[in-house]
Amino acid sequence: RLLLRYKGVEWTDATIPVTEEGAGKWFSETKMSLGLDFPNLPYLIDGDVKLTESIAIIRYLGRKYDMMPEDVVRGDLAEQLVNGMRTYITKIAYSGEFEKAKPWFINTLGVRLKEFTAFLGEGPFLFGEKVTYIDFMAFEFWEQCRALSPESFDGMDVVNEYQERVASLPGIKEWMDSEDCTRRTYSINAPHCSWPGFPNTEKTE
Repeated sequence: RLLLRYKGVEWTDATIPVTEEGAGKWFSETKMSLGLDFPNLPYLIDGDVKLTESIAIIRYLGRKYDMMPEDVVRGDLAEQLVNGMRTYITKIAYSGEFEKAKPWFINTLGVRLKEFTAFLGEGPFLFGEKVTYIDFMAFEFWEQCRALSPESFDGMDVVNEYQERVASLPGIKEWMDSEDCTRRTYSINAPHCSWPGFPNTEKTE
């Protein structure tokens, strides 16, 4: 969604409400009626292209809108790092032992933040001046980590400034400042899990 907003693409957000009614309609009516090879959420329908799975979708959009890194090897590495760490959040959030597992995650997060700082180098984005689809993956991931452990970002100036640059990109800033910004209403994980990651609705000056 961030990539589409950045590129100014018109699209329809077919978000499924996290309610009994929303889930019931998805499973009983919508899921098997879209012609998807592997029906799941999220999904993308772009003309004849029908995709599921987050990585497949964002790679497709990266290719379509010229947002692929020129250094393919380092691009694969960065993508795998972000996606791999995201699975850690999912694992502990749904484990039923979130508080017990959280210290391990925070320790791993500290290591990854330092590694990301070195990988980013002089920036301003992961692959120099060009914004790629992986920048949006990284931005989303670090924001989720910040929600889980804000203190882990204390003193991480390079990462914090990187996040600010991505958040200030055209299309992204306007959305994040708008009333339509779903970060104010959507949880990171399902509401029933050990750590849903509900947004902080407290206003700050």
